[in-house]
Amino acid sequence: MLKTENLTKYYGETLGIQKIDLEINKGEIFGLLGPNGAGKSTFIKCVMRMINKTAGKIYINGQEITNKEDYKRDIGYLPSEINLYDDYKVRDMLKYSASFYKENLEDRINYLTHKLQVPMDKKIEELSYGNLKKVGIVLAMMHSPKLLILDEPTSGLDPLITEVFFKLLAEEKKKGTTILFSTHILSEVKKICDRIGMIKQGSLIKIDTVEALTNNNVNIVTIIGEGFKKMKLPIKDIMIKEESKNSIKFVYKGNINDLIKILSEVKIEHLIIEEPSIEDIFMNYYR
Repeated sequence: MLKTENLTKYYGETLGIQKIDLEINKGEIFGLLGPNGAGKSTFIKCVMRMINKTAGKIYINGQEITNKEDYKRDIGYLPSEINLYDDYKVRDMLKYSASFYKENLEDRINYLTHKLQVPMDKKIEELSYGNLKKVGIVLAMMHSPKLLILDEPTSGLDPLITEVFFKLLAEEKKKGTTILFSTHILSEVKKICDRIGMIKQGSLIKIDTVEALTNNNVNIVTIIGEGFKKMKLPIKDIMIKEESKNSIKFVYKGNINDLIKILSEVKIEHLIIEEPSIEDIFMNYYR
């Protein structure tokens, strides 16, 4: 549904994103994961043609994008920062936005606003950040787009509304909607995404399923006992998480049998080997 080839954006001499090759399948929820400043929003803005790319190609549903308007009717977009008409009431803002579509969206708007508990009679300028985000979600989803692009969609939402939002995304997925979900919150992509793309300093460094990423020979090792100080740990294979006088905890991505051999040569009191969380795996790629 969405494909990019060699997508690159420079702001003058400053790199935004570099040579991103990505294919997102129809009907999947794809998580674009990275810390703030990694290039997530730049990638999305290039796809939306809100900024001009420096190089590369963008395809929507198999067609290369060559102008700004003819493909956007099939896209729902939630920006990370929402700017609307401050003096409009919410219901008037939604009614005005719905007027740009040929179909009658009243029932759909009523369904979404009820689910998300949107305060319809408040002015935009009176809304909290969380309520403004709810309005943005409704605007993105009300026309049942084929491609839904969400940039940090849960920031400002309370946990209960976040769960409702995830259920709405699951409903869209069942309809065959393709969803690009950009976030820096690891637990969110693990919960709802089919695949994850990790972005670092403007480059896409890894694409895989959640299951594959959590099954990649990485372990969390805790060693208790001062004997660990005498071990010759393979520095290239570890990332230390915690260290004290008589214990150490680290992410280990090497062969576990090699580590056991090293441990057998020193005296330790206790050894714990755990499966890593997705957070640990993510940080391993971000070293």
